[in-house]
Amino acid sequence: MRCGAFLLLALLFLAGCSEKPVEKKGAPPTLITTTQAKAVALEISERTLGSLEAVNDPKISAEIAGKIIKISVRAGEAVKKGQLLAQIDPSDAAHQVEADRGEAARLSALLVQQERVVARQTELVQKNFISKNALDDVSAQRDALKNQLATAQARSGLSRNNVSKTHVSAPFDGVVEEQLVAAGDYIKLGDPMFKLVSNAKLRAHLPFPESAAPRLKVGMPVRISSPLAPDAAIEGIVEDIRPTVSEGNRAIDVIARFNNPGQLKGGGSVDAAVVTGQKDQAIVVPEQSVVLRPAGKVVYLIADGKAKQQVVQVGSKQRGVIEITGGLSGGETIALDGAGFLSEGAAVNVKEAPKNADSKPK
Repeated sequence: MRCGAFLLLALLFLAGCSEKPVEKKGAPPTLITTTQAKAVALEISERTLGSLEAVNDPKISAEIAGKIIKISVRAGEAVKKGQLLAQIDPSDAAHQVEADRGEAARLSALLVQQERVVARQTELVQKNFISKNALDDVSAQRDALKNQLATAQARSGLSRNNVSKTHVSAPFDGVVEEQLVAAGDYIKLGDPMFKLVSNAKLRAHLPFPESAAPRLKVGMPVRISSPLAPDAAIEGIVEDIRPTVSEGNRAIDVIARFNNPGQLKGGGSVDAAVVTGQKDQAIVVPEQSVVLRPAGKVVYLIADGKAKQQVVQVGSKQRGVIEITGGLSGGETIALDGAGFLSEGAAVNVKEAPKNADSKPK
């Protein structure tokens, strides 16, 4: 029994000595892509969210009183410049044209007759048959008739113009937003009939904090983007800056005008950036290269297969890149994809970066 137990212990001891010790392995390298911090020309801009309004959105009002006998369009319909919107009864205006034309013809005939009288009186004065006072009287009557005829002709022109005003036409290409009258209505001079909107030119109202006022000037370029036209490059200029600060939000109202690329609508919202200047040598990196750590915002410098944490100060963001105002001098190789998984001294395995990952801002 004792020999068997001893033999069993000996075998167990030899088996234990034959096993190799377990080796401790470190974390595998993190797969990343890299890019370089670049010095580029970068626009300095003030960004905000604004609203749009149409530049041309008048109410089409009656220019003559009368009864509406025809409506040719309806709300929501697109119209062309000069297209008939409504017809006002032209009967009264046509009768007035005839009356004024007749009065002008009567005065014209009287003037012709008076010219003959003046000519005869002039001959008699030259022959000393009548006094000059008689000639002066008939000459004054002739001049009065001339003035009356001119007035009658002007009145006749106004009457003819009033006939044309019975045709209510679109002053520009646009869309009928509201129809305010119907056939059979009697309207007075100045009564609104239609609200017409053209989105060909738009005006953007851009609110900025009053602290930005010293940096904003009339004539500065504005870049606008909208979800209604995500692929359109929309550019305008600052047309006006309202001189007062809004009591509700303490903001200044910057107004920019631009041509509509086609999809935008009055009343819509836009993202806007007013370009206030340019830095010729701004250090920029892609936004995903900057990560947040307990030390602050950092990038990871890549050298010899290791990551080194570098604290940076950042500026404005623009088209997928972010300005580095402190911590980098340009030319450094930094982590791009995978930067969020790194820590100080982490081992990395670098793969080729996508072609558009570190594109410059346009």
